[in-house]
Amino acid sequence: MLPRFEYGDEVRVTRNVRNDGTYPGMVTGNLLVRRGSVGYVMNVGTFLQDQLIYTVNFLDQGRIVGCREEELLDAAEPWTPSKFETREKVRAQLTLAVGGEVLVPAGTEGEVMRVVRDDDTGVQYHVHFPGGHVLQVPERVLASLVEHDEQEGD
Repeated sequence: MLPRFEYGDEVRVTRNVRNDGTYPGMVTGNLLVRRGSVGYVMNVGTFLQDQLIYTVNFLDQGRIVGCREEELLDAAEPWTPSKFETREKVRAQLTLAVGGEVLVPAGTEGEVMRVVRDDDTGVQYHVHFPGGHVLQVPERVLASLVEHDEQEGD
């Protein structure tokens, strides 16, 4: 298991980093570093002998946090911001059909399984919907459950 990044490398975090209970002085679940933020590798270690963990100093946030390798990109790599991230709950704003067969009615809730960033097509998501359907959909087709719940309360 060779590390992709070394001490001093500038890296970008690809998903929001929240306190898992190991960051002192903050409540578990609080946002530590927002996706897209850039930091510098300070150390490389392992967790459970099969995961590389990078200690990354995010200077702008004044935080040093541990990140898994799959959560990091070289800061020089292209970055397209996304509205949603992996494991986030979303709602289909449109009816989704394949070959004329409706698989997901508008308003159906799903969960983001993967964020696909592409310079040509923009941000798309692999979303798991009820009935076992995993569809790749563009960002404009999805809405946040939080936004929807707030609108219903108005």
